[in-house]
Amino acid sequence: MNIQRRPLLRAAVWLAFAATGWCLQAAMAQSHYPSKPIVMVVPQTAGGTNDIVGRVVSQKLSEVLGVPVAVENRPGAGGNIGTQHAAKAPKDGYTLLMTISSSQAINPALYKNPGFDPVKDFKPISLIGAVPNVLLAHPGFAPNSVKELIAAAKAKPGFYQYASAGNGTLNHLLGEMLNSMAGIDLQHVPYKGVAPALNDVLGGQLPLVFASLPSSLSHIKAGKLKPLAVSSPRRSPTLPDVPALSEVVPGYSGTLWIGLFAPAGVPADVLTKLQDGMGKALAAKDLRDKLELQGVELAAPTTPEQFAALLNEDMVRWAHIVKTSGASVD
Repeated sequence: MNIQRRPLLRAAVWLAFAATGWCLQAAMAQSHYPSKPIVMVVPQTAGGTNDIVGRVVSQKLSEVLGVPVAVENRPGAGGNIGTQHAAKAPKDGYTLLMTISSSQAINPALYKNPGFDPVKDFKPISLIGAVPNVLLAHPGFAPNSVKELIAAAKAKPGFYQYASAGNGTLNHLLGEMLNSMAGIDLQHVPYKGVAPALNDVLGGQLPLVFASLPSSLSHIKAGKLKPLAVSSPRRSPTLPDVPALSEVVPGYSGTLWIGLFAPAGVPADVLTKLQDGMGKALAAKDLRDKLELQGVELAAPTTPEQFAALLNEDMVRWAHIVKTSGASVD
């Protein structure tokens, strides 16, 4: 053998062993997932539906996986800021996205450049459930029903205002949908999150707000807010005496789903562990009881493929609603 080729041969052998070692280390790292705390990004403010559900789910998922799962709120731009952050996070399974349909399915139609692709940048882990929004009024607001509200709004076009969690959020579009379908003109007042919107209605600064059932249930039970209707096609089991908006405005429907995603590129075995872990968490009776008490209508067991199909269907549906309502953020 040519002596000059021996160093090259030794180098090639060393590289082969090193590559094998790196592959083994990578495989071992994946097989031992998770081995450190997981961050669950919530792209909305604390106190909102997604935050409430995220904190309940993160506790149970932590028990199932055996590592801490911490909620990290990254609100802003209707959920875009936190979603962008999760999309750009390392693809190792230690940063997840707990999000809602208004951010993942509606924002692509509202923003020219939301900064993420809801399909290409994420992989579905688990659909958790759905919640209706509630059309709420300050107790001192004269109308006590949707029929009375519509009559009052028609008598004074543009006079009454409603609060929302921000431009382009689901509760903004629910108000625009009501305006369009009922032929009225409620004026939209955006806030930076549902909590400050609720606070101003609680304080009487504004008369109306659309808010999710989990974020408003305690105020309803305390008599601090008056529920006029729910946005789901049917009445909510949590508020059986409150009519659905569709009972007065036929065809009206707007529910919010909540689900967990991972950034695209997470190794397949890690994604499977997360999906299996969420399956076990959602099967736990104590978790289901906590979520149902918050007004969450838990989803039937759903495969990641079915969840992906739901996302695609909602993107098409809400794009049509955004276009017909004329709502825009950019």
